[in-house]
Amino acid sequence: MSTRPLARRHLLTGALALGGSSALMLDTPEVKASLAVTERLNLVDPVSRARTFAKIKGSCANETVYTFCRLHLYLWLNDGNLQPMLTMQNLNVAQWEALPDGNHRGIIREVGVYTAFDTDEPVQEWLNPVTGEIREVWQFFGGPLHVQIGPNGMETGAEATLKPQEMRADVIGDHVLLANQSAFSFPSPFTADKWPKAAGGPQFFWDSHYFFSANMNDVIDPKVTNAISTVQFQNLVSFHPWLGMGKTPGRTYGKGLGAKLRSLNDLPNAPRRLFEKFTPEIFDIANWTEPRLDFVEYMKKRNT
Repeated sequence: MSTRPLARRHLLTGALALGGSSALMLDTPEVKASLAVTERLNLVDPVSRARTFAKIKGSCANETVYTFCRLHLYLWLNDGNLQPMLTMQNLNVAQWEALPDGNHRGIIREVGVYTAFDTDEPVQEWLNPVTGEIREVWQFFGGPLHVQIGPNGMETGAEATLKPQEMRADVIGDHVLLANQSAFSFPSPFTADKWPKAAGGPQFFWDSHYFFSANMNDVIDPKVTNAISTVQFQNLVSFHPWLGMGKTPGRTYGKGLGAKLRSLNDLPNAPRRLFEKFTPEIFDIANWTEPRLDFVEYMKKRNT
């Protein structure tokens, strides 16, 4: 993980908080208001900035944080409107610890269970609307993934498909918003000769845009280590091999909505029953020690 010094553009972002157009315009009312916000958040000091990012996205203490999202998935076939496809119920479990250098390290495991679109009804088969083939649904497992949050935001390990780049911190009313964007691609391990139904193009593309929203009072309270934040994200991803789309042009578009949980007691009953049935490993992370890589497991267990 990089521990590079706080970049100049991040210092300016922190100093202006709401993003003034020039550091030379410090006497304008807008910038003065932004600086007042900065004093409350203390985004200029690298350690404080890292702590703020950590408590909104995870935790700045040694504790386990649970995040639940519903990811609504659509088919995008490079033409026409998005077609509702499926919903993935997603549970993320992150073990956080504060590091001596002021950064914060997390070990993350997550699972996803597919349901009929915008419902809690599990599905184990999916009708491909392009090919007419019924495909067996592939539930998602990922982790342990290692991440670190510092003054420049979150950095992920080589195994992660999310490579976030921080955008400016924003304050709207009594909410602090942290946004990032990620554009990632990697060579597809699926070739058309061996995987005619699974193989798409030579590159697999994964674009993700996230934001977290937390209450200002929680963020600036030194006693709060885990600010309960709302999470929203969109992603645009090459077709997963299990869909059997082959060379069909397009991607899946995902819209995720969720929040960090105070504890597993806040997890809604319906998705909890789904996780207990299809992905019970997420409730026993002490015994989830071996890496689970989605594509690798699919290749081992599927042939087409």
